[in-house]
Amino acid sequence: MRVILVGFGVVGQSLAKLLLSRSADLYSQHGIKPRIVACVDNKGSAVAPAGLDLERLLKAKAKGGVGLYEKSERFEPQQVIENVEAEVVIECTPTDLLTGEPGTSHIISAMRTGKNVISINKGPLALAFPSLIELANYNGVMFRFSGTVGGGTPILEFAKRCLKGDRIVSFQGILNGTTNYILSKMEEGLTYESALADAKEKGYAEAKPELDTDGYDAAAKLVIMANWVMGMKVTMKDVARTGISGVSVADVKKAQSRGNAIKLIAACDSRRLEVKPTEVSKKDPICVNGTLNAVTFSSEHSGSQTIIGRGAGGMETASAVLRDLIEIRDTIFER
Repeated sequence: MRVILVGFGVVGQSLAKLLLSRSADLYSQHGIKPRIVACVDNKGSAVAPAGLDLERLLKAKAKGGVGLYEKSERFEPQQVIENVEAEVVIECTPTDLLTGEPGTSHIISAMRTGKNVISINKGPLALAFPSLIELANYNGVMFRFSGTVGGGTPILEFAKRCLKGDRIVSFQGILNGTTNYILSKMEEGLTYESALADAKEKGYAEAKPELDTDGYDAAAKLVIMANWVMGMKVTMKDVARTGISGVSVADVKKAQSRGNAIKLIAACDSRRLEVKPTEVSKKDPICVNGTLNAVTFSSEHSGSQTIIGRGAGGMETASAVLRDLIEIRDTIFER
């Protein structure tokens, strides 16, 4: 299976390492031999129809960028996507929740040239999910995005497959590990500012953490889940969103006195999408601490089911990409 990798940051490099370490068992267990035939980052590109040497590619990145793989003409992502022969394009560029670019353009180009797409980029899905699904169907290609929600935890697959045959009527949960870590630290007595500084120091929060703390990341994941799991047709503008910067130590202590904790909860039913700090009973299975994510799905007949796991990380998200790649290969083979 020929793969074009667009974006070679933490997740892209983790995927390359995963393919190197698991090449033998991927073939023996799943009959799949992924070949990265092209890779593009923000400093250049590398193309090899027979497949790039992944160890060499990683070394080139460490030295400064994919363009150092070999001295050749530099190709832009659109050129590579449209002109290099491949079955799958993996979109790993950084998320932009204002424009969805450049990810949206990459995905559209891939679909229009008959290539299946795997995305870890939440921007295009949060802003244009319904139209991208329609475009994938129109062009007869598969569109998978397991890594956009829950990292390596199979939240989307759990809802779509394990609860198949029942109807999910609502779901709620913690979809952002950074804010959950901050709120957990506030339970230990830290102020919001101190907890945020601690999260930055440990690498859980970016230098500019507003994407997480203002609830944008959780809202984007909520939109993806609402569309994929509930069959809704919604975007970011349909989410009522409140971040955690207004939560005080006094608020946290009041919740503790009632046997509760304050969590940034993303919730969806058939009428409303909402992200806001919410008091949750400590006996509730979604009341997890640290950087964990947790989602409870409420079904018409089987009641409530909760899935808990790590929500982020390069290797965890790369494992979700690999799951999607195996699914695409299996579907192609069945055809």
